[in-house]
Amino acid sequence: MPEEPLPSWRTGQTKDAILSFFALVDQIPVPERVAVFDNDGTLRCEKPRYTQLEFMLRELREAVRVDPELAQRPEYRALIEEDASRVQEMGLERVLTALVDLSAGITPEEFDARVRAFFDDERHPDRDVPYRNQRYQPMLELVDALRAHQFDVYVVSAGGAEFVRTISQEFYAVPPEGVVGSQIAYDFVRDDSGVPRLVRTAKLVGGPNEGEAKVPNIQRLLGRRPVVAGGNSAGDAEMLEYAMAYPGPSLALLVDHDDTDREYAYESVAGTFAADESITQTARRLGWTVASIQNDWSSVFVS
Repeated sequence: MPEEPLPSWRTGQTKDAILSFFALVDQIPVPERVAVFDNDGTLRCEKPRYTQLEFMLRELREAVRVDPELAQRPEYRALIEEDASRVQEMGLERVLTALVDLSAGITPEEFDARVRAFFDDERHPDRDVPYRNQRYQPMLELVDALRAHQFDVYVVSAGGAEFVRTISQEFYAVPPEGVVGSQIAYDFVRDDSGVPRLVRTAKLVGGPNEGEAKVPNIQRLLGRRPVVAGGNSAGDAEMLEYAMAYPGPSLALLVDHDDTDREYAYESVAGTFAADESITQTARRLGWTVASIQNDWSSVFVS
């Protein structure tokens, strides 16, 4: 007998909706079988803080150890002192821009090595497990099922593209070129010997990859329209809405974080703008499939 599909998904309306979509997949031409998923909060845990922010704070601690004067910069001082009110007063964009400054001037290879060292060394602050163990088992099963139906799967994140690309192959079997994220600008320079190289800047190309920006960036960087999209916050809404507008079978899946005991219970919001309604209200209004972590997943994390 064939293995049960989606074994970590409990029997119910949500699993039925996914299986009903798979029953119609033959109506979608194989070249059009494209699935896109947000990263933080959709494929892996994003609490208590975004993993990329944890990485940036590690970079800040190391930079201040080397040059203590950096601690006097207002953004860094607020972070070091864990002064949430001052961070909020300055604004997330200003603070993140200051943190991005820490890696300006290094090569892509140097940045990649720093990210890999972070994932090798650090552990989830609440669960004391490696960050790779904070991937969602049910979502990995869904990704595998899509690939079994000849889907190409991509990651579309508001996080830094290069940060996610470092771990996308290991975590999701998505190659670096299959990641769409916020993009840092690079400068082409030559070293003292005349050898050309790229170095990171602190400038974003085209702004954060969140909200409406995700849809044109998918087209610009992947050149393919999704018919399946998964997300968890208002920053993913337009991407899910666009997938549902495909003139054929489609699936928009929202991960609802409602499990205090096994994960966290919170309302997912966008990082760079305020939405007019909660993302679960948007999902129900537009007819998306909502995956309750508490009710629809028999297990949450990979073992």
